[in-house]
Amino acid sequence: MTAEQKNLLLHVCCGPCAAGCVDRIPEGWQPVLFFSNSNIATRAEYDRRLAEVHKLSAITRLRVVEDDYNHDAWLAAVAGLEREPEGGARCRRCFRFNLSRAARKAAELGCARFTTTLTVSPRKNSAQIFEAGRESGPFLDVDFKKQDGFAHSVAMSRQYGMYRQASCGCEFAPARPVLS
Repeated sequence: MTAEQKNLLLHVCCGPCAAGCVDRIPEGWQPVLFFSNSNIATRAEYDRRLAEVHKLSAITRLRVVEDDYNHDAWLAAVAGLEREPEGGARCRRCFRFNLSRAARKAAELGCARFTTTLTVSPRKNSAQIFEAGRESGPFLDVDFKKQDGFAHSVAMSRQYGMYRQASCGCEFAPARPVLS
């Protein structure tokens, strides 16, 4: 890291999304990968996705920090919103849950700002994510889906042989065909 670079906590939803984001971090920032995803419905699925983040870390030589997995706390945070459609109030609450944890971890680690790979997904509303991030702390708005960011993430995850999942991991979200 050069003297001009500052640490940026990058909330990582999964390895495939992060694979398309790490090389698109704005200049001057050194990312620290933060896996915080208590929204993932089973511990086995959580562990599988975490393994892909570690695979990416080995390739990029970026540090991984893992948050505590607490699916019960996440369920309490989204209680009453289980029937909301994808992209609705449950997703906004989930964004706030995960990004508030990222903000706390960024402060704990001395990172100047934080951002998230969630914006690379064509199924996620970047404006909602930015709002949740800004409410949580010193958030850096980066819309990773711009300039064919999702296609880049797909290409990089294929190049790295990564497991690509069909949903965000929430048991209330519909599983869909893996986007390619």
